[in-house]
Amino acid sequence: MSLLTLAVSLPALRPPSCDHGIKLEDCERRASPFQVAIFYCGLYIIALGTGGTKPNISTMGADQFDEFEPKEKIQKLSFFNWWMFSIFFGTLFSNTILIYIQDNVGWALGYGLPTIGLAFSILVFLTGTKFYRHKLPSGSPFSRIAHVLVAFIRKWRVPIPDDPKELHELSLEEYTNSEKVRIDHSTSLGFLDKAAVKSGPTSPWMLCPVTQVEETKQMIKMVPILIATFLPSMMLAQGGTLFVKQGTTLDRSIGPHFDIPPACLSAFVTIFMLISLVLYDRYFVPVMRKYTRNPTGITLLQRLGIGLVLHIIILMTAFFAERRRLSVIQEHKLFGKRDTVPLTIFILLPQFALAGIADTFVEVAKIEFFYDQAPQGMKSLGTSYFTTSLGIGSFLSSFLLKTVAEFTKKHAKRGWILDNLNLSHLDYYYLFLACLSFLNLLFFLVVSKYYVYNADTTESTGDFAVETLPRKNSAQAFKDASNSLLMS
Repeated sequence: MSLLTLAVSLPALRPPSCDHGIKLEDCERRASPFQVAIFYCGLYIIALGTGGTKPNISTMGADQFDEFEPKEKIQKLSFFNWWMFSIFFGTLFSNTILIYIQDNVGWALGYGLPTIGLAFSILVFLTGTKFYRHKLPSGSPFSRIAHVLVAFIRKWRVPIPDDPKELHELSLEEYTNSEKVRIDHSTSLGFLDKAAVKSGPTSPWMLCPVTQVEETKQMIKMVPILIATFLPSMMLAQGGTLFVKQGTTLDRSIGPHFDIPPACLSAFVTIFMLISLVLYDRYFVPVMRKYTRNPTGITLLQRLGIGLVLHIIILMTAFFAERRRLSVIQEHKLFGKRDTVPLTIFILLPQFALAGIADTFVEVAKIEFFYDQAPQGMKSLGTSYFTTSLGIGSFLSSFLLKTVAEFTKKHAKRGWILDNLNLSHLDYYYLFLACLSFLNLLFFLVVSKYYVYNADTTESTGDFAVETLPRKNSAQAFKDASNSLLMS
C-alpha cells in the first residue's frame, strides 16, 4: 500500500496528466516502464501478502475459542458470521467513502487513508500478541499429505487387513505429549489405508499412522466441494465488472446535481450482506435450531446450497433487467457507445441486493466449512481452500468472459460482449451463466449427498448437547479428551 500511495503521489512515479479537455482515450501520454513497474510491484506485493494473511487470520481468530469449554464452543458457532461482517463493513467503507475521495479529492488521499489504516491494524495486532492463544507448530501439512500419498503409491499392491486395529498407529502417550488429537479410522477413501499397512520399511515415506492417513482423507474429500465453489466465486467478479458496466450506460442522476458513481453500486451488495448476516445469525439460526436440532440451524452444505440457488435467481434477475435495458435502447435508437439509456440505474438494485444476500449463505458457508472440516493440524490449509476458490473463480471469470466474447464475435450475428454495451447481448451471457450455475448446482447436490461430515469428539450424540468438562487449562482438557476418545 505504501508503494501504491507513492505511485499516485510523487510526480516522478505518477503518469503524466492529459491536457485539459482531452478525453482519456484520445490522450497520447503514457506511463513510463519504471512507473508501471512500481505500480504493478505494489499490486503483486499485496497479492502475496493477502495469500499469507487471509487463510491464517481467520484461522487464528477461530482458534481463540476453546473447543473444550462449552460456552466458548457455542460462541464459536457465530464467529465466521461476524468475521465476514467485519470484512464487508470495511468493504462498504471502500466502496463508498474511498471511491468518493478518489473521484473528488485525489488518489493520494484515497490510497493514503487505507495505508494508514493498515499500519494501525498491524500495530493493534502486535500489541495483542501476548494475549492470544497460540497453537503449537505441527509441521508442514503438505509434507504429511505427501507422506501418505507416496506410501500409498509404493504399497498399492499390499492388501488392507480386515481389522483396522492392525493398521499402524502411534501410542497414546505420543499423542498426549504432543497435544494432538487421534482420529479414528474411517471407511471413506479406504484405498489410502494402504499407507498405514505394516509391511516393509518403517520410514515416513513408507508407513504412516492412521491419524495421518485420516487427516489426508479429510483434506482430499473436501476437493469436490471446493470444485463446486469455483463457479459461485465467479459471481463475485460479476458484481464488480459487468454489473457496474451496465450501470455506466443508465441514468445515474439523483436530483439535479448528483450522479451515483457506478462503482458505488457495489455498496448495495455490501449493505444487503451486512443486514442479512445479522438477521441470519440473530433470527434465522435460532428458529431453525428448534426444528433441526442442529446448533448452526442448518448444516454448512445446506447453507451453501441455498446460496447456489440464489445465484441462479440473481443471474435470471440480471437477464430480465438487461432485456429491459436493451428494449429501451431499441425504442430510442441509442446505439452509440456513450449514449445514456433513459432508464434509472436502480433497475439493477434487485440483482445487487440478491448478491449481498447470497454472499451471506455462500461466502460464510465456504470459509466455515473448509475450516470446520479440516483436521486440527491443517486448519490454515483448510481455510486456504476458501481463498483458492476466490482466486480460481476470478481467473475463470476473466477466461470465460474473454472466450465467450471472442467466440460470439466470430460465430454469432452480433457479439455478446462488446466494448459498446448498447450493441452487446449481455442478456444471452447472463442466461448462459445461469445454465452453468444450474449444472454446477446439480454437481454440488451429488457431491454433498455423499459427503460425510467429520465426527466431533467434543459433542455428544444426542440433541447437539455440548460435552461438559471441568474447567481446566486447554492442554489438560485436550489430554483428557484424547484419553477418553482412545479408551472408547
